[in-house]
Amino acid sequence: MKDIDLKTASAESVIHCGEGTFLKYAPLLRERQLFVVTDANVFAYYRYDIWKVFGDDVPIHVIPAGESGKNIRNLIAILRAMLGAGMKRNCTVVALGGGVVGDIAGLAASLYMRGVHLVQIPTTLLSQVDSSVGGKTAVDFEGVKNAVGTFYQPEEVIADPMFFGTLPQREIRCGLGEIVKYGALNADILNLLTENSENLFDNAFLGKVVYPCILHKAKVVTEDERDLTGQRKTLNLGHTTGHAFELFFRRKSHGEFVLIGMYYELYVARKRGICADEYATKLENLILKVMGAIPAYDGVEEAAHYARFDKKNDDENVSLILPVSEGKCEEVKLAFEEYTKMLRGARDSLKEGK
Repeated sequence: MKDIDLKTASAESVIHCGEGTFLKYAPLLRERQLFVVTDANVFAYYRYDIWKVFGDDVPIHVIPAGESGKNIRNLIAILRAMLGAGMKRNCTVVALGGGVVGDIAGLAASLYMRGVHLVQIPTTLLSQVDSSVGGKTAVDFEGVKNAVGTFYQPEEVIADPMFFGTLPQREIRCGLGEIVKYGALNADILNLLTENSENLFDNAFLGKVVYPCILHKAKVVTEDERDLTGQRKTLNLGHTTGHAFELFFRRKSHGEFVLIGMYYELYVARKRGICADEYATKLENLILKVMGAIPAYDGVEEAAHYARFDKKNDDENVSLILPVSEGKCEEVKLAFEEYTKMLRGARDSLKEGK
């Protein structure tokens, strides 16, 4: 078990990482007034653990599983349930679940009585390495991903790999999407991934890679909590195209679309001459180890329109965070027409098997 202290201008958080952290730290919350938010899948697997750790009388609000549950309607339902349960201003919201639960429960905590305590207990690989850390909360709105949200730091994050045992392989692949992204941002993580490329889906390996990923994100968030200096933008590598494809094509997980987005954007990096072929190939091979194959999507022109709503954009251009070399990336802004042309070129290259 290891702890990471995350200190920002707005708050301080402690992140507990490693096997056994759930049973060590979660029971310590029992003395507080708690309100647990989880989803239907997590509740089905872990309801008895929740009752055992927090007490069988703890109020629990269960939302539908999946990205479609991250909406205004379910946010209002959480707030209504908190009020009905008599939650006070010193209560603690416990977000027990994956990224959807963490995002919507975190937003509810930031809004209820102008802000109550928040503890994140991420149960998926993706939420442990990424979304539970850093204080971004949100719901999707009017077809735009994460359109309504706040920055609101949790007081604690409990990241225990015990939860990985109930995850289907697709959820592991989803988490690996963010992990490979960290590999493109951090040379040490990239080396760890390439050295263990045959064990990427092994729970023992995944338990080891969580800590360095969180450590990298904590450092970035400490330096740029609210995306003001551009440092935190780097964490969106692969996400501009990934989010656009996720909103248009659907049917795959967020992490899978991050990998697909990275692959398409590596084509852009090659064409713009900012990423050497050898390094681009190294990243592409890692992506293929996780995905098996990258789809050559028809309809990329229509999907490209969703990139116009990306929060990294500060003008009419589309902002991409592109790999340059090990541990280095660069923001590149493309006119929409050029961005669409690049996506089309990447798609055609995939079809031709290049």
